Amino acid sequence: MTVSAEDEWQARCDLAAVFRVLARLGMNEQIANHNSVMLPGSRDLFLINPRGLHFREITASKLILCDLEGRVLKGAGELRKVAFHIHAKIHLNHPQATCILHVHPQYLTALSMAKGGKLELAHQNSLTLYDRIAYDDTHNGPVLSDDEGERVARVLGERTILLMANHGVTVVGPSIHEAFDELYMAERTCMYQMTATAAGLPLAVLRDDLRDRYTGPWGERFDARLHLDAWRRMLDREEPDYAT
Repeated sequence: MTVSAEDEWQARCDLAAVFRVLARLGMNEQIANHNSVMLPGSRDLFLINPRGLHFREITASKLILCDLEGRVLKGAGELRKVAFHIHAKIHLNHPQATCILHVHPQYLTALSMAKGGKLELAHQNSLTLYDRIAYDDTHNGPVLSDDEGERVARVLGERTILLMANHGVTVVGPSIHEAFDELYMAERTCMYQMTATAAGLPLAVLRDDLRDRYTGPWGERFDARLHLDAWRRMLDREEPDYAT
């Protein structure tokens, strides 16, 4: 299948923008986290950040193009083993997961460290997020094998957010902007919950019948594209090199 150069560049710029925004929000673990997107029009090629670059250094042209066997086909740099085992296995097992964001944001990561930590039905955002989260209760260390990558993909199932025990979070979506917007909302909602519980008061849990029970494309309910576009306008003014 022929991949449009224009579509590839748009994907590169969107993903590079997400890297810059996540850096601003402090969601990255020094140079270790990774985000990927399937190349538009392809079923076996994906763009991802090369090993060793800080999120603030990422530009559209610095993203490397890899196949699902882990080979770097275009660009300078190395594909991290951990990134390969997580991203390739999720892309293979969940074709709807066009974009995969794996980061260690403060509040979701803290929740992953708490015994029995779950996002409660206590904020209006939770009404939609509640049925979209899978919880991995097993931590086997860094994801350094195909078997562990397969296990992670199985635990994710048909959900879009995976809270990884003692680790961080992985969010998937049918587009870059949808995965980004869902990650952003999940981290903000977790921030509200953790802040409320820090006050030592019990959470005021919402009625179960208010749950949205929606598991479809995030962008059908929220202005995900408009959200990323707003960030890109800010980046165009303040960090325009992201799109080079």
